[in-house]
Amino acid sequence: MRKILNYFTKFEWSLLGSSLFLILLCQTFSRSGFLNLLASLVGAVSLIFNAKGNPIGQALMVIFSIFYGIISLECRYYGEMITYLGMTGPMAVIALCSWLKNPYRGNKAEVAVNRLNLSETVFLIVLSIIVTTVFFFILKAFATANLLFSTVSVTTSFIAVYLTFRRSSFFALAYAANDIVLIILWVSAVLKDISYLSVVVCFSVFLVNDLYGFYSWLRMQKRQTEDRLGSANI
Repeated sequence: MRKILNYFTKFEWSLLGSSLFLILLCQTFSRSGFLNLLASLVGAVSLIFNAKGNPIGQALMVIFSIFYGIISLECRYYGEMITYLGMTGPMAVIALCSWLKNPYRGNKAEVAVNRLNLSETVFLIVLSIIVTTVFFFILKAFATANLLFSTVSVTTSFIAVYLTFRRSSFFALAYAANDIVLIILWVSAVLKDISYLSVVVCFSVFLVNDLYGFYSWLRMQKRQTEDRLGSANI
């Protein structure tokens, strides 16, 4: 039990606790559905593990993707449904395998951070443009609500899941960008149905957690690099 308590820093416990509290508080006032609440709680817990580079975070992200896809379907946000059920969820499974296969010095609770070279960065940009174009016409054909933001959400989600799979510290920053898009997207849904307020709070919480995750991964990357250099000099 003590080992579990010491795994997260005091700040991380505070971040997780405040995130869960805000989600539960919002549930009380908005009377959102149980699935909305469950998805938000699972998502918040997954992010704190992702910030530590722990594969458990990716396993929880698979569960969150299923819940969120169902919620998006109910709101006719087909872009979100397709993205999370057809891309984010499956990619989280692939990322989980990648993180488990690349532990840092045998520590299964911490993934080895990777850096993308220039050629792969260009490849990601080109691939993102293609994915965005294809999904724009698909979503348009489905008469997706808020087509513009739904399309941008697909783009940021794709970049985020790719960087997660490749174990780049910038995956959290890409998810933070996606959080901003989703906050805008779901605010418009709240104007029609207050029960979706919990989803807005959920992604607001996610934004703070993803920004911390980016900071945490930069520190983790620096530490791992210094460790490698130290070992090479011995």
